[in-house]
Amino acid sequence: MSLRGDVCVVTGAAGFLGKRLVRLLLEEENMAEIRLVDKHVPPKLLHTLEDCRGDTKLSTFEGDIRDGDFLKKTCRGASTVFHIASIIDVNDSVERSEIYGVNVKGTQLLLEACIQENVVSFIYTSTIEVLGPNSQGEPIYNGNEDTVYDCALKFNYSKTKLEAEQRTLQAHSEVLQNGGRLATCALRPMYIYGEGCRFLLGHMCDGIRNKDVLYRMSLPDALVNPVYVGNVAAAHLQAARSLKDPQKRSVVGGKFYYISDDTPHVSYSDFNYVMMSPLGFSIKEKLPVPLSLFYVICFLWEALCMMIRPFVRVVPPLNRQLLTMLNTPFSFNYQKAKRDLGYVPRYTWEEARKLTIEWLASQLPMERERIRAK
Repeated sequence: MSLRGDVCVVTGAAGFLGKRLVRLLLEEENMAEIRLVDKHVPPKLLHTLEDCRGDTKLSTFEGDIRDGDFLKKTCRGASTVFHIASIIDVNDSVERSEIYGVNVKGTQLLLEACIQENVVSFIYTSTIEVLGPNSQGEPIYNGNEDTVYDCALKFNYSKTKLEAEQRTLQAHSEVLQNGGRLATCALRPMYIYGEGCRFLLGHMCDGIRNKDVLYRMSLPDALVNPVYVGNVAAAHLQAARSLKDPQKRSVVGGKFYYISDDTPHVSYSDFNYVMMSPLGFSIKEKLPVPLSLFYVICFLWEALCMMIRPFVRVVPPLNRQLLTMLNTPFSFNYQKAKRDLGYVPRYTWEEARKLTIEWLASQLPMERERIRAK
């Protein structure tokens, strides 16, 4: 099923995944219009898309996801919405009111705009973190959508993403203003890597400051399965095609799907090393301190920050929940997405690794110079 001639909306279009999805839509589908929605859409982004734009109209909509009137304007006349925009906060550094307003209320307002403006398909970008890992660090190996897990979320980020996902799925089959029905689904990618990944870039910068030695923050046996950004974009396109297909719409609608690929299962720290060792980086063999002591240190950091919070807001450099996430085996397969959506990774592990390393290599001289200048 093609999206040819359709008008689609991409929120968070100037972000890491959003940019990749817009380019894929231009390359794969002859759409009438793609609307790039974000707080700010750099003119440079539009320039980089000229080579694949063809006859598709590219429109920019700059505004606040919490503005209902703005969202109705972006959705008017559209048939599909890809909702990628959110605040990503793994350190709990953002005030709850701010992250709730963007991640939950923004999603709710966008769903309402879709209903009022007769948008028929809504794809929500969720995250693996809506499931866990829980505070006990209970592992999952090669899980799927039927895996039962005692979910106990601590981060405001994971809590708000879960609530937004639930609201999205509950909105499936809502009646539109014209009498039609809204179809929704949610995608739960693993940790996304690739060109433009700010987390990989941050780890590389930490390594530069540490004389080209990467820090180890996760045990080698805490296996996870990251997913390449190009494959996540492909899964979004397949989800939109499936929601448009009358035969698949009832199967996919109201469901969530884990999105992974054939990236080898490895710990977060060792994944950083795999990507950066060709650039001359090594990695510490052990955690800075034993894991049990690490938890004690994090607890003391958290307690201190809580005590002084009435006077000044300080975010601990690491907390117990993040430490648990980094040290819990947590992996999922993509077989249901393959069966229902027709999702198959577009990029092999070898291709994804090569492209990511090339990007990191291009950033390395600039980051070295920037850090040296400080």
